[in-house]
Amino acid sequence: SQSEQQILSSQLECVQSIKDGVLEEAKCTESDRVTLFPQQGSGAETQTQSALKLLQVETETLYNKGDSEDLYVTNILYEREVTKREVTGAEVNELVWKLCLAHSASYETADLFMTLVFELRHLSLEALRALWQRSSFKCRDNWQPLIDALPSCATEACVVLMKDLITSGEVEEDKVEYFFWSFTFIPNPTSGMIESLAPLLKSSRASQSCFLGVTALIHRFCSAHSSCDIVPAVQSVMRTLGKFLGRNCTVQDSEHLSKMQLVLKAIGNAGLAAAPLAPALSSCAALKSHPVEIRLAAVQAFRRIPCSVRVSDVLPLVT
Repeated sequence: SQSEQQILSSQLECVQSIKDGVLEEAKCTESDRVTLFPQQGSGAETQTQSALKLLQVETETLYNKGDSEDLYVTNILYEREVTKREVTGAEVNELVWKLCLAHSASYETADLFMTLVFELRHLSLEALRALWQRSSFKCRDNWQPLIDALPSCATEACVVLMKDLITSGEVEEDKVEYFFWSFTFIPNPTSGMIESLAPLLKSSRASQSCFLGVTALIHRFCSAHSSCDIVPAVQSVMRTLGKFLGRNCTVQDSEHLSKMQLVLKAIGNAGLAAAPLAPALSSCAALKSHPVEIRLAAVQAFRRIPCSVRVSDVLPLVT
């Protein structure tokens, strides 16, 4: 049938001249024929000729170290040039307004939001608090750009501001949870961050994400500081967790049982900092009168404690 007949036919011919392994010349002719009505023999044909000729060969240039002074090896994570100018609260406030006016699904919005995150990192705590007073408004669809940008800021000032907002109840509950989980991903936590967050654990309304987020922050801090157990902020958190344990993790009811399981999980999360609580954990796991869930959680809390402490405290349990 006519539909099965070839409408377009093409042909390409090239002649290459190679000398001493180097291409010196290449001449190509390409023909394309389009036949719209094959039975009538009508159509159109084009022919293209091209030539490529080697003009000269340059000698190999010596490698110049000066050319690579600005080059460095890095990973593929997104990074931005360090801002050399001083960032002001007024400029950041203007950024928040621009985000509110930009279309939510545009490239402009993504770029503005990234700029907001990076510029927040240059503001002091006082500047951040002043910024919050001016920029805590909601955009369309109840979006608060500053609330979403703070967890990605990852500076001590941003963490302290987030703690202040949690304590004052100025953010919605789902955003509070968002804050706590973001602490897990802070790359370089400081003792000041831990010090500001420690009082939150003493609240009767402290959630699971609060316990796990703060202790995960401590674990990362201790991974970078070998003597973290002598840092006052870390000691304060571990004392709070130790008070929850008591001497042997005694529980009175199911609600207390759930809280004790959470505390034990948080202690296991803390890692090296939890070494002083090893004797109490051993007692929690040793008492056969305790619920199985408590004994098992106490053993699992040893998972990040140094082996020397772990062996001396856990081995008696299995004899």
